[in-house]
Amino acid sequence: MKRAIISALFAAGALGVASADIQAPPASEYTPTRKLGRALANIIYSVEEIPLGIINWTSREGDYAGFSVGIVDGTATMFERMGYGIYELVTFWAPTYKCTYRPPYQGRCGMSGLKEYNPNGGLSEFPAELSFQSYYNYSRQQRD
Repeated sequence: MKRAIISALFAAGALGVASADIQAPPASEYTPTRKLGRALANIIYSVEEIPLGIINWTSREGDYAGFSVGIVDGTATMFERMGYGIYELVTFWAPTYKCTYRPPYQGRCGMSGLKEYNPNGGLSEFPAELSFQSYYNYSRQQRD
């Protein structure tokens, strides 16, 4: 009896290892749960687009543009992101964009928009983070 249990466990483990796939298919990271999370993030954090619009316009055109055009542009982007969030919240269970769960607002003007905010080419997948972020590499490198 003990040998049969050990053999069954070994066979189940071998079958699990044999059926494992090393590489995940490209569409596997876009799932209904990711779409639901993206929808909630877009709805909750859409208000961050207003200060982000102010920051972007201030750095490009100055203070007056930041506090006039930046507020209007940030508000428009906020409603756009909130609209996409509501749309994805209602349809998170269905693959709506080209039969996938990918966000429908990426890929305009040849840019993916996954990691960077692209004001002219569309929204990023998740809202931008407003915090102190460091983009500097602090590791030392030996010069040749």
